Amino acid sequence: MKRTTLSLIACATALAAVTGFAAVSAPDGSGTDTAAPAARLPVERTSLLCPAPSTSDLAETAYTSFTPVTKGADEKGDAELATAETAVDGGKGEKDDKDEKKEKPVVQPKAPGTPVAGKTSGADAPALIGTAEGGTAPGWTVQQTTEVAAGTGRGLQGVNCTAPDTEFWFPGASTATGRTDYVHLTNPDDSAAVVDIELYGKDGALKSTVGEGVTVPPHTSESLLLSTLSEVKETDLTVHVGVRSGRLGAAVQALDDKTGGDWLTAAADPASELVLPGIPKDATAVRLVLFTPGGTDADLKVRLASPSGLITPAGHETVHVKAGMTTGVDLGEVTRGEAGSLVLTPTDRAVPVVAAVRVVRGKGDEQESAFVPASDPVGARATVADNRAKSTTLALSATGEAAQVKVTASAGTEGGTPATKTYTIKAGTTQNVDAPVPAGLKGSYALTVETVSGGPVHASRTLTGSDDDVAAFTVQTLPDDRGMVSVPNADEDLSVLQK
Repeated sequence: MKRTTLSLIACATALAAVTGFAAVSAPDGSGTDTAAPAARLPVERTSLLCPAPSTSDLAETAYTSFTPVTKGADEKGDAELATAETAVDGGKGEKDDKDEKKEKPVVQPKAPGTPVAGKTSGADAPALIGTAEGGTAPGWTVQQTTEVAAGTGRGLQGVNCTAPDTEFWFPGASTATGRTDYVHLTNPDDSAAVVDIELYGKDGALKSTVGEGVTVPPHTSESLLLSTLSEVKETDLTVHVGVRSGRLGAAVQALDDKTGGDWLTAAADPASELVLPGIPKDATAVRLVLFTPGGTDADLKVRLASPSGLITPAGHETVHVKAGMTTGVDLGEVTRGEAGSLVLTPTDRAVPVVAAVRVVRGKGDEQESAFVPASDPVGARATVADNRAKSTTLALSATGEAAQVKVTASAGTEGGTPATKTYTIKAGTTQNVDAPVPAGLKGSYALTVETVSGGPVHASRTLTGSDDDVAAFTVQTLPDDRGMVSVPNADEDLSVLQK
Protein backbone atom coordinates (compact mmCIF):
# COMPACT_ATOMS: atom_id res chain seq x y z
CA MET A 1 0.00 0.00 0.00
CA LYS A 2 1.34 3.42 -0.90
CA ARG A 3 2.29 6.00 1.75
CA THR A 4 -0.36 8.38 0.32
CA THR A 5 -3.08 5.78 0.86
CA LEU A 6 -1.96 5.20 4.45
CA SER A 7 -2.01 8.95 5.10
CA LEU A 8 -5.53 9.32 3.73
CA ILE A 9 -6.78 6.47 5.88
CA ALA A 10 -5.19 8.05 8.94
CA CYS A 11 -6.86 11.38 8.17
CA ALA A 12 -10.23 9.72 7.66
CA THR A 13 -9.87 7.87 10.96
CA ALA A 14 -9.07 11.12 12.76
CA LEU A 15 -12.13 12.74 11.21
CA ALA A 16 -14.29 9.91 12.48
CA ALA A 17 -12.89 10.37 15.99
CA VAL A 18 -13.69 14.07 16.04
CA THR A 19 -17.07 14.15 14.32
CA GLY A 20 -18.41 10.67 14.91
CA PHE A 21 -18.39 9.78 11.23
CA ALA A 22 -16.13 9.83 8.21
CA ALA A 23 -17.14 10.32 4.60
CA VAL A 24 -14.85 9.35 1.76
CA SER A 25 -16.44 7.97 -1.39
CA ALA A 26 -15.46 7.60 -5.00
CA PRO A 27 -17.37 8.94 -7.98
CA ASP A 28 -19.49 6.19 -9.51
CA GLY A 29 -18.77 7.39 -13.01
CA SER A 30 -22.38 8.36 -13.66
CA GLY A 31 -21.79 12.05 -13.01
CA THR A 32 -24.48 12.01 -10.34
CA ASP A 33 -23.80 13.13 -6.78
CA THR A 34 -24.85 10.19 -4.62
CA ALA A 35 -24.06 11.83 -1.26
CA ALA A 36 -26.90 11.90 1.23
CA PRO A 37 -28.57 15.30 1.72
CA ALA A 38 -27.36 17.46 4.58
CA ALA A 39 -29.11 17.21 7.92
CA ARG A 40 -30.42 20.25 9.74
CA LEU A 41 -29.26 20.26 13.35
CA PRO A 42 -29.64 22.83 16.16
CA VAL A 43 -26.67 25.12 16.77
CA GLU A 44 -24.87 24.55 20.07
CA ARG A 45 -23.56 28.05 20.78
CA THR A 46 -24.87 31.55 20.03
CA SER A 47 -23.32 34.95 20.78
CA LEU A 48 -25.29 38.21 20.92
CA LEU A 49 -24.12 41.80 21.39
CA CYS A 50 -26.20 44.73 22.61
CA PRO A 51 -24.87 48.31 22.24
CA ALA A 52 -24.86 50.81 25.11
CA PRO A 53 -28.50 51.97 25.06
CA SER A 54 -28.38 55.73 25.69
CA THR A 55 -26.45 58.72 26.98
CA SER A 56 -29.61 60.28 28.42
CA ASP A 57 -30.22 60.40 32.17
CA LEU A 58 -33.92 59.96 31.33
CA ALA A 59 -33.45 56.63 29.56
CA GLU A 60 -35.33 53.56 30.76
CA THR A 61 -34.15 50.35 29.10
CA ALA A 62 -35.76 46.91 29.06
CA TYR A 63 -34.00 43.72 27.94
CA THR A 64 -36.05 40.68 26.94
CA SER A 65 -34.43 37.30 26.29
CA PHE A 66 -36.12 34.35 24.61
CA THR A 67 -35.15 31.02 23.07
CA PRO A 68 -37.83 29.17 21.09
CA VAL A 69 -38.29 25.46 21.71
CA THR A 70 -36.25 23.60 19.07
CA LYS A 71 -36.77 19.93 18.26
CA GLY A 72 -33.56 17.95 18.68
CA ALA A 73 -31.82 20.56 20.81
CA ASP A 74 -29.78 19.58 23.84
CA GLU A 75 -31.91 19.29 26.96
CA LYS A 76 -29.21 21.05 28.96
CA GLY A 77 -27.70 24.47 28.43
CA ASP A 78 -27.57 27.96 29.82
CA ALA A 79 -27.22 31.55 28.67
CA GLU A 80 -26.16 34.85 30.17
CA LEU A 81 -26.32 38.45 29.09
CA ALA A 82 -23.95 40.59 31.11
CA THR A 83 -21.76 43.68 30.96
CA ALA A 84 -18.46 43.51 29.15
CA GLU A 85 -16.64 43.60 32.51
CA THR A 86 -18.37 40.38 33.47
CA ALA A 87 -17.54 38.76 30.16
CA VAL A 88 -13.81 39.45 30.63
CA ASP A 89 -13.35 36.78 33.25
CA GLY A 90 -16.57 34.86 32.73
CA GLY A 91 -17.66 35.56 36.27
CA LYS A 92 -14.72 33.59 37.73
CA GLY A 93 -12.20 34.61 40.34
CA GLU A 94 -12.48 36.35 43.67
CA LYS A 95 -14.09 39.78 43.82
CA ASP A 96 -15.20 42.12 46.51
CA ASP A 97 -18.85 42.93 47.18
CA LYS A 98 -18.76 45.99 44.92
CA ASP A 99 -17.55 43.92 41.96
CA GLU A 100 -20.14 41.24 42.59
CA LYS A 101 -22.89 43.85 42.54
CA LYS A 102 -21.56 45.47 39.39
CA GLU A 103 -21.23 42.18 37.58
CA LYS A 104 -24.61 40.73 38.35
CA PRO A 105 -26.14 39.63 35.01
CA VAL A 106 -28.65 42.10 33.61
CA VAL A 107 -30.73 39.21 32.29
CA GLN A 108 -30.50 35.54 33.28
CA PRO A 109 -32.34 33.64 30.52
CA LYS A 110 -34.68 30.82 31.46
CA ALA A 111 -35.39 27.53 29.73
CA PRO A 112 -36.50 27.57 26.06
CA GLY A 113 -40.09 28.69 25.58
CA THR A 114 -40.13 31.15 28.47
CA PRO A 115 -39.06 34.79 28.02
CA VAL A 116 -37.34 36.70 30.78
CA ALA A 117 -36.87 40.46 31.18
CA GLY A 118 -34.48 42.80 32.95
CA LYS A 119 -34.28 46.57 33.31
CA THR A 120 -31.75 49.34 33.70
CA SER A 121 -31.91 53.14 33.67
CA GLY A 122 -29.84 56.25 33.17
CA ALA A 123 -26.95 57.24 30.93
CA ASP A 124 -24.35 54.81 32.26
CA ALA A 125 -25.88 51.52 31.11
CA PRO A 126 -23.09 49.63 29.30
CA ALA A 127 -22.98 47.50 26.21
CA LEU A 128 -23.75 43.84 26.86
CA ILE A 129 -22.17 40.61 25.69
CA GLY A 130 -24.25 37.45 25.71
CA THR A 131 -23.53 33.77 25.19
CA ALA A 132 -25.96 30.85 25.03
CA GLU A 133 -24.96 27.20 24.91
CA GLY A 134 -26.71 23.87 24.51
CA GLY A 135 -30.49 23.97 24.46
CA THR A 136 -30.69 27.74 24.97
CA ALA A 137 -28.60 28.51 21.87
CA PRO A 138 -30.85 27.73 18.83
CA GLY A 139 -32.71 30.90 17.90
CA TRP A 140 -31.70 32.83 21.03
CA THR A 141 -33.07 36.38 20.72
CA VAL A 142 -32.58 39.46 22.90
CA GLN A 143 -34.48 42.71 22.37
CA GLN A 144 -33.18 45.98 23.84
CA THR A 145 -35.90 48.65 24.10
CA THR A 146 -35.20 52.13 25.49
CA GLU A 147 -37.69 54.90 26.24
CA VAL A 148 -36.27 58.42 26.42
CA ALA A 149 -38.71 60.97 27.84
CA ALA A 150 -37.21 64.16 26.38
CA GLY A 151 -34.27 65.68 24.52
CA THR A 152 -32.45 64.65 21.36
CA GLY A 153 -33.55 61.16 20.37
CA ARG A 154 -36.57 61.20 22.66
CA GLY A 155 -39.09 58.44 22.05
CA LEU A 156 -38.75 54.70 21.65
CA GLN A 157 -35.44 53.15 20.55
CA GLY A 158 -35.32 49.44 19.88
CA VAL A 159 -32.68 47.03 18.63
CA ASN A 160 -32.53 43.27 18.28
CA CYS A 161 -29.11 42.39 19.71
CA THR A 162 -26.96 40.95 16.94
CA ALA A 163 -24.38 38.24 16.39
CA PRO A 164 -20.76 39.29 15.76
CA ASP A 165 -19.68 39.59 12.12
CA THR A 166 -16.96 41.08 9.93
CA GLU A 167 -18.81 43.50 7.61
CA PHE A 168 -21.79 45.85 8.00
CA TRP A 169 -23.62 48.34 5.73
CA PHE A 170 -25.74 51.17 7.17
CA PRO A 171 -27.55 53.26 4.53
CA GLY A 172 -29.63 55.97 6.22
CA ALA A 173 -27.16 57.56 8.61
CA SER A 174 -26.57 61.32 8.55
CA THR A 175 -24.30 64.17 9.64
CA ALA A 176 -26.86 66.86 8.80
CA THR A 177 -27.61 69.71 11.21
CA GLY A 178 -29.95 68.42 13.90
CA ARG A 179 -28.73 64.82 13.64
CA THR A 180 -26.37 63.18 16.12
CA ASP A 181 -25.37 59.75 14.84
CA TYR A 182 -22.98 57.32 16.50
CA VAL A 183 -21.61 54.02 15.26
CA HIS A 184 -21.32 51.51 18.12
CA LEU A 185 -18.75 48.71 17.94
CA THR A 186 -18.69 45.84 20.47
CA ASN A 187 -15.93 43.23 20.61
CA PRO A 188 -16.89 39.94 22.35
CA ASP A 189 -13.55 38.17 21.95
CA ASP A 190 -10.30 37.80 23.87
CA SER A 191 -8.24 39.65 21.26
CA ALA A 192 -8.56 43.17 19.87
CA ALA A 193 -10.54 43.85 16.69
CA VAL A 194 -9.28 46.31 14.07
CA VAL A 195 -11.86 47.96 11.83
CA ASP A 196 -12.17 50.54 9.07
CA ILE A 197 -15.17 52.89 9.02
CA GLU A 198 -15.98 54.44 5.64
CA LEU A 199 -18.59 57.12 4.95
CA TYR A 200 -20.25 57.63 1.55
CA GLY A 201 -22.34 60.69 0.69
CA LYS A 202 -24.10 61.96 -2.42
CA ASP A 203 -20.78 62.61 -4.18
CA GLY A 204 -18.96 59.48 -3.07
CA ALA A 205 -16.52 58.62 -0.29
CA LEU A 206 -15.89 61.31 2.32
CA LYS A 207 -12.23 62.01 2.96
CA SER A 208 -11.18 60.96 6.44
CA THR A 209 -8.35 59.08 8.09
CA VAL A 210 -9.92 59.02 11.54
CA GLY A 211 -11.97 55.93 10.72
CA GLU A 212 -9.02 53.88 9.47
CA GLY A 213 -7.61 51.15 11.67
CA VAL A 214 -9.86 51.73 14.68
CA THR A 215 -8.92 49.32 17.46
CA VAL A 216 -11.62 47.91 19.73
CA PRO A 217 -10.02 46.19 22.75
CA PRO A 218 -11.22 42.76 23.93
CA HIS A 219 -14.62 42.65 25.64
CA THR A 220 -15.26 46.36 25.21
CA SER A 221 -17.51 48.68 23.25
CA GLU A 222 -16.64 51.90 21.44
CA SER A 223 -18.99 54.58 20.11
CA LEU A 224 -17.80 57.06 17.50
CA LEU A 225 -19.67 60.22 16.57
CA LEU A 226 -19.96 60.29 12.78
CA SER A 227 -19.42 64.05 12.62
CA THR A 228 -15.94 63.52 14.11
CA LEU A 229 -15.03 61.21 11.24
CA SER A 230 -15.83 63.87 8.64
CA GLU A 231 -16.71 67.57 8.77
CA VAL A 232 -18.95 67.30 5.68
CA LYS A 233 -22.66 67.78 6.35
CA GLU A 234 -24.60 65.05 4.56
CA THR A 235 -28.34 64.44 4.74
CA ASP A 236 -27.92 60.85 3.60
CA LEU A 237 -24.90 58.74 4.46
CA THR A 238 -23.97 55.12 4.02
CA VAL A 239 -21.66 53.81 6.72
CA HIS A 240 -19.49 50.81 5.92
CA VAL A 241 -17.80 48.93 8.76
CA GLY A 242 -15.16 46.48 7.56
CA VAL A 243 -13.23 44.35 10.04
CA ARG A 244 -9.54 43.83 9.29
CA SER A 245 -9.00 41.39 12.14
CA GLY A 246 -11.31 39.80 14.66
CA ARG A 247 -15.07 40.25 14.67
CA LEU A 248 -17.59 42.51 16.39
CA GLY A 249 -21.15 43.72 16.59
CA ALA A 250 -22.09 47.04 15.00
CA ALA A 251 -25.11 49.35 15.00
CA VAL A 252 -25.77 53.03 14.31
CA GLN A 253 -27.70 55.14 16.80
CA ALA A 254 -29.41 57.94 14.91
CA LEU A 255 -30.72 60.79 17.07
CA ASP A 256 -32.68 63.78 15.78
CA ASP A 257 -33.46 67.06 17.54
CA LYS A 258 -37.02 67.21 16.17
CA THR A 259 -38.09 63.67 15.23
CA GLY A 260 -36.68 61.56 18.03
CA GLY A 261 -34.43 58.69 17.07
CA ASP A 262 -33.83 54.98 16.85
CA TRP A 263 -31.27 52.32 16.06
CA LEU A 264 -30.29 51.72 12.44
CA THR A 265 -29.27 48.08 12.19
CA ALA A 266 -27.20 46.66 9.36
CA ALA A 267 -28.99 46.20 6.06
CA ALA A 268 -29.06 42.87 4.29
CA ASP A 269 -25.94 42.09 2.27
CA PRO A 270 -25.68 43.83 -1.13
CA ALA A 271 -28.09 42.22 -3.61
CA SER A 272 -29.85 43.11 -6.84
CA GLU A 273 -33.31 42.41 -5.38
CA LEU A 274 -34.28 43.72 -1.94
CA VAL A 275 -37.33 43.76 0.33
CA LEU A 276 -37.84 46.37 3.07
CA PRO A 277 -40.71 44.82 5.06
CA GLY A 278 -43.44 46.34 7.18
CA ILE A 279 -43.41 50.11 6.76
CA PRO A 280 -46.00 51.41 9.28
CA LYS A 281 -49.30 52.15 7.57
CA ASP A 282 -49.61 55.56 9.28
CA ALA A 283 -46.16 56.77 8.19
CA THR A 284 -46.26 60.50 7.40
CA ALA A 285 -42.86 60.51 5.66
CA VAL A 286 -40.72 57.75 4.15
CA ARG A 287 -37.21 58.39 2.81
CA LEU A 288 -35.47 55.64 0.86
CA VAL A 289 -31.66 55.62 1.03
CA LEU A 290 -29.61 53.41 -1.32
CA PHE A 291 -25.97 52.68 -2.08
CA THR A 292 -24.17 50.43 -4.53
CA PRO A 293 -20.70 49.34 -3.38
CA GLY A 294 -19.48 48.20 -6.79
CA GLY A 295 -18.22 50.20 -9.74
CA THR A 296 -21.46 50.02 -11.72
CA ASP A 297 -24.54 52.25 -11.56
CA ALA A 298 -27.81 50.57 -10.57
CA ASP A 299 -31.29 51.21 -11.95
CA LEU A 300 -34.07 49.84 -9.81
CA LYS A 301 -37.81 49.43 -10.14
CA VAL A 302 -39.62 50.59 -7.00
CA ARG A 303 -42.84 48.86 -5.99
CA LEU A 304 -44.95 48.64 -2.86
CA ALA A 305 -46.36 45.29 -1.77
CA SER A 306 -49.74 46.41 -0.38
CA PRO A 307 -52.62 44.30 1.02
CA SER A 308 -54.10 44.12 -2.49
CA GLY A 309 -50.89 43.45 -4.45
CA LEU A 310 -47.83 45.12 -5.97
CA ILE A 311 -48.29 48.76 -6.92
CA THR A 312 -45.91 51.40 -8.28
CA PRO A 313 -45.69 54.64 -6.28
CA ALA A 314 -46.69 57.56 -8.51
CA GLY A 315 -43.67 59.61 -9.49
CA HIS A 316 -41.23 57.06 -8.10
CA GLU A 317 -41.41 54.25 -10.61
CA THR A 318 -37.62 53.85 -10.77
CA VAL A 319 -34.52 55.11 -8.99
CA HIS A 320 -30.99 55.55 -10.37
CA VAL A 321 -28.11 54.87 -7.97
CA LYS A 322 -24.67 56.06 -9.02
CA ALA A 323 -21.77 53.76 -8.27
CA GLY A 324 -20.11 54.53 -4.93
CA MET A 325 -22.58 57.31 -4.10
CA THR A 326 -25.48 57.45 -1.65
CA THR A 327 -28.90 58.27 -3.11
CA GLY A 328 -31.88 59.51 -1.07
CA VAL A 329 -35.47 59.62 -2.33
CA ASP A 330 -38.47 61.10 -0.52
CA LEU A 331 -41.46 58.79 -0.99
CA GLY A 332 -43.83 60.83 1.18
CA GLU A 333 -46.86 59.03 2.61
CA VAL A 334 -46.25 56.06 0.33
CA THR A 335 -48.28 53.55 2.35
CA ARG A 336 -51.41 55.73 2.34
CA GLY A 337 -52.92 54.13 5.42
CA GLU A 338 -52.30 50.52 4.43
CA ALA A 339 -49.70 47.92 5.30
CA GLY A 340 -46.79 47.97 2.86
CA SER A 341 -43.31 46.71 2.06
CA LEU A 342 -40.93 48.21 -0.48
CA VAL A 343 -39.73 45.84 -3.19
CA LEU A 344 -36.66 46.83 -5.23
CA THR A 345 -35.77 44.93 -8.41
CA PRO A 346 -33.40 45.72 -11.31
CA THR A 347 -34.88 47.36 -14.40
CA ASP A 348 -32.21 45.80 -16.58
CA ARG A 349 -28.93 44.28 -15.41
CA ALA A 350 -28.50 43.08 -11.85
CA VAL A 351 -26.28 45.30 -9.69
CA PRO A 352 -25.91 44.66 -5.91
CA VAL A 353 -27.18 47.47 -3.67
CA VAL A 354 -27.93 48.08 0.00
CA ALA A 355 -30.96 50.03 1.20
CA ALA A 356 -32.98 51.26 4.17
CA VAL A 357 -35.89 53.63 4.75
CA ARG A 358 -36.25 56.27 7.43
CA VAL A 359 -39.86 56.40 8.58
CA VAL A 360 -41.57 59.28 10.42
CA ARG A 361 -44.86 58.97 12.29
CA GLY A 362 -46.90 61.78 13.79
CA LYS A 363 -46.96 65.49 13.03
CA GLY A 364 -45.66 68.73 14.49
CA ASP A 365 -43.97 68.39 17.87
CA GLU A 366 -45.09 64.77 18.24
CA GLN A 367 -43.09 63.29 15.38
CA GLU A 368 -40.95 60.20 15.89
CA SER A 369 -38.62 58.37 13.52
CA ALA A 370 -37.39 54.82 13.00
CA PHE A 371 -35.69 52.74 10.31
CA VAL A 372 -36.55 49.70 8.21
CA PRO A 373 -33.46 48.21 6.53
CA ALA A 374 -33.60 45.71 3.69
CA SER A 375 -33.95 42.29 5.29
CA ASP A 376 -33.39 38.63 4.54
CA PRO A 377 -36.47 36.35 4.57
CA VAL A 378 -37.88 34.65 7.66
CA GLY A 379 -36.59 31.36 6.29
CA ALA A 380 -37.36 28.39 8.52
CA ARG A 381 -37.96 30.50 11.62
CA ALA A 382 -37.54 34.01 13.02
CA THR A 383 -38.22 35.39 16.49
CA VAL A 384 -38.73 38.82 18.01
CA ALA A 385 -39.00 39.48 21.75
CA ASP A 386 -40.54 42.24 23.89
CA ASN A 387 -44.00 42.29 22.36
CA ARG A 388 -46.69 44.03 24.37
CA ALA A 389 -50.46 43.75 24.34
CA LYS A 390 -52.10 46.39 22.11
CA SER A 391 -48.69 47.87 21.19
CA THR A 392 -47.44 45.28 18.68
CA THR A 393 -48.02 45.13 14.91
CA LEU A 394 -46.68 42.16 12.94
CA ALA A 395 -46.28 42.67 9.17
CA LEU A 396 -45.89 39.66 6.84
CA SER A 397 -44.99 40.03 3.17
CA ALA A 398 -44.89 37.46 0.36
CA THR A 399 -43.43 39.44 -2.53
CA GLY A 400 -43.16 36.43 -4.85
CA GLU A 401 -45.24 33.29 -4.39
CA ALA A 402 -48.06 32.97 -1.89
CA ALA A 403 -47.01 31.51 1.44
CA GLN A 404 -48.39 30.03 4.62
CA VAL A 405 -46.80 30.90 7.98
CA LYS A 406 -47.32 29.86 11.57
CA VAL A 407 -47.00 32.49 14.29
CA THR A 408 -46.57 31.46 17.93
CA ALA A 409 -46.89 33.77 20.91
CA SER A 410 -44.86 32.58 23.88
CA ALA A 411 -45.92 32.77 27.48
CA GLY A 412 -45.41 36.17 29.07
CA THR A 413 -42.41 37.14 31.16
CA GLU A 414 -44.67 37.16 34.21
CA GLY A 415 -47.28 34.61 33.16
CA GLY A 416 -49.63 33.52 30.39
CA THR A 417 -50.35 30.59 28.08
CA PRO A 418 -48.77 30.33 24.58
CA ALA A 419 -51.01 30.71 21.54
CA THR A 420 -50.58 29.91 17.83
CA LYS A 421 -52.20 31.08 14.59
CA THR A 422 -51.60 30.17 10.93
CA TYR A 423 -51.87 32.73 8.12
CA THR A 424 -51.93 32.58 4.33
CA ILE A 425 -50.25 35.54 2.65
CA LYS A 426 -51.24 36.11 -0.97
CA ALA A 427 -48.56 36.56 -3.62
CA GLY A 428 -47.27 40.13 -3.95
CA THR A 429 -48.93 41.37 -0.76
CA THR A 430 -48.16 42.61 2.74
CA GLN A 431 -50.54 42.05 5.61
CA ASN A 432 -50.58 43.48 9.12
CA VAL A 433 -51.89 40.32 10.81
CA ASP A 434 -53.82 40.03 14.03
CA ALA A 435 -50.97 38.25 15.79
CA PRO A 436 -51.77 35.86 18.65
CA VAL A 437 -51.48 37.07 22.24
CA PRO A 438 -50.90 34.69 25.19
CA ALA A 439 -54.01 33.97 27.21
CA GLY A 440 -53.76 35.58 30.63
CA LEU A 441 -50.73 37.60 29.54
CA LYS A 442 -48.61 39.24 32.20
CA GLY A 443 -45.52 41.17 31.11
CA SER A 444 -44.16 41.01 27.56
CA TYR A 445 -43.90 38.03 25.21
CA ALA A 446 -42.08 36.73 22.14
CA LEU A 447 -43.41 36.06 18.65
CA THR A 448 -41.96 33.24 16.55
CA VAL A 449 -42.71 33.13 12.81
CA GLU A 450 -42.22 29.90 10.86
CA THR A 451 -42.59 29.36 7.12
CA VAL A 452 -44.95 26.42 6.54
CA SER A 453 -45.17 26.38 2.74
CA GLY A 454 -44.91 28.53 -0.37
CA GLY A 455 -42.39 31.20 -1.28
CA PRO A 456 -40.13 33.39 0.88
CA VAL A 457 -41.75 35.54 3.56
CA HIS A 458 -40.32 38.80 4.88
CA ALA A 459 -41.49 40.20 8.20
CA SER A 460 -41.12 43.02 10.70
CA ARG A 461 -42.55 44.01 14.06
CA THR A 462 -43.58 47.56 14.97
CA LEU A 463 -43.70 48.36 18.68
CA THR A 464 -45.39 51.58 19.78
CA GLY A 465 -44.89 53.52 23.01
CA SER A 466 -47.16 53.47 26.03
CA ASP A 467 -48.24 57.11 25.61
CA ASP A 468 -51.12 57.28 23.10
CA ASP A 469 -50.54 61.01 22.56
CA VAL A 470 -47.00 60.54 21.23
CA ALA A 471 -46.07 58.74 18.02
CA ALA A 472 -43.18 56.84 19.66
CA PHE A 473 -42.33 53.63 17.83
CA THR A 474 -39.56 51.28 16.74
CA VAL A 475 -39.37 48.64 13.99
CA GLN A 476 -37.40 45.39 13.97
CA THR A 477 -37.09 43.10 10.94
CA LEU A 478 -37.31 39.31 11.34
CA PRO A 479 -34.66 37.47 9.31
CA ASP A 480 -33.99 33.76 9.87
CA ASP A 481 -32.71 33.22 13.43
CA ARG A 482 -30.02 30.77 12.23
CA GLY A 483 -30.97 28.35 14.96
CA MET A 484 -30.30 25.40 12.66
CA VAL A 485 -27.15 24.52 10.74
CA SER A 486 -26.64 22.12 7.82
CA VAL A 487 -24.42 19.14 8.62
CA PRO A 488 -23.61 16.69 5.79
CA ASN A 489 -24.95 13.18 6.17
CA ALA A 490 -22.31 10.63 5.29
CA ASP A 491 -21.48 6.94 5.43
CA GLU A 492 -18.10 5.42 6.13
CA ASP A 493 -16.56 4.25 2.85
CA LEU A 494 -12.77 3.92 2.74
CA SER A 495 -12.61 1.64 -0.28
CA VAL A 496 -11.83 4.58 -2.52
CA LEU A 497 -8.51 5.05 -0.69
CA GLN A 498 -7.30 1.68 -1.98
CA LYS A 499 -7.94 2.44 -5.64
